[in-house]
Amino acid sequence: MTLLPSETGGKNISASHSGLFFREWVKSPLSIGAIAPSGTDLAAEITRNIQAEEGPIIELGPGTGAFTAALIRRGIAAEQIFAVESNPCLAEALTSRIPGLRIVCDDAESVSHLMPFDTPAAAVLCGLPLLSMPPEKVCGILRASFSVLKPAASFRLFTYGMRCPVKQVVLEQLGLVAHRVAFVPRNLPPASVYYLQRK
Repeated sequence: MTLLPSETGGKNISASHSGLFFREWVKSPLSIGAIAPSGTDLAAEITRNIQAEEGPIIELGPGTGAFTAALIRRGIAAEQIFAVESNPCLAEALTSRIPGLRIVCDDAESVSHLMPFDTPAAAVLCGLPLLSMPPEKVCGILRASFSVLKPAASFRLFTYGMRCPVKQVVLEQLGLVAHRVAFVPRNLPPASVYYLQRK
């Protein structure tokens, strides 16, 4: 596990960050999962109704920080966000942009062991390409995530496809239900937002 300290001030996502994202996608398209960072409309939808007083937030696969920036715009302090990013280049770039952000360069399946907060999380925001992962990996990520979530809290994710990216057999195995809560046509490509919750 590598804990990355924040270094410099918070800049907006720029063409340079999009370029970094694209370069990392070229190196490893399956691990990145998208050719471009999530747009502001998608970030607004996936962070909708998250309140600063509800507790810490976990981000899995924050990439260039579109969701992180949306959380901060909603009044969530950077110190209340814990991000797990497996790509060291993306993790370092995000660290340099957002001072105070708690970020580790590690595997999302280890989030229950990495969690730095004493209180359960109010939400998990997932930017991982779950469709490209084997079901047992997805199951491990979800099991670890729900172990650090409040009982009624949601695991939030998005997909460019027509269905929830988590297979029904995995949801049933873990006692979860999926709700499609938004469609974002202005994202590139258009995306749907899902919440996973305990039954």
